[in-house]
Amino acid sequence: QVQLVESGGGLVQAGGSLTLSCTASRSIFSSNAMGWFRQAPGKERELVATIRRAYIVYADSVKGRFTISRDYAKNTVYLQMNSLKPEDTAVYYCNAGMSWGQGTQVTVSS
Repeated sequence: QVQLVESGGGLVQAGGSLTLSCTASRSIFSSNAMGWFRQAPGKERELVATIRRAYIVYADSVKGRFTISRDYAKNTVYLQMNSLKPEDTAVYYCNAGMSWGQGTQVTVSS
């Protein structure tokens, strides 16, 4: 059963913006902190941002550029990414507890 569905990835030029969306089942969404992780080829998956109620944590590498938010009515978590850099290129995964989305590719060109 698919419980988290991501969208919004794509190709963008450096300095541009993308917004990722992740819609979860209500039971998953309401019972867990939500987070975004990313993984570049050959590299470890790394935390990008998490949100639990009003508590938000960002990786230092994205702080000031990315914004994570939740829409409880839509069971959706967002990751707004501004001032994108080529090093942001990765597959971005939505996470909620033990559940993971399928991943969405973000590619930032120079």
